[in-house]
Amino acid sequence: MIKKVQIYKKDKWNMLNVEVHGTRFIVRVISDQWGEDNFEFLSRPALMHWAEERFSKERFEGPEEEREQILAAFKEV
Repeated sequence: MIKKVQIYKKDKWNMLNVEVHGTRFIVRVISDQWGEDNFEFLSRPALMHWAEERFSKERFEGPEEEREQILAAFKEV
């Protein structure tokens, strides 16, 4: 069974979803600038490491509250 979790969705062109396939995590990032990117992780720690790097304070453009909400959503996956 595949479990889909929406991390964020700004509109139909900008969103990030995680699909859980047993012990594998597939992250699908859809953006109006870059199209669709897929990332596959074999463990939850690897997924969280990627999320914390991608949404680090230095790289994230937006309010701190939004960044914290995104990371909290990843932790609930």
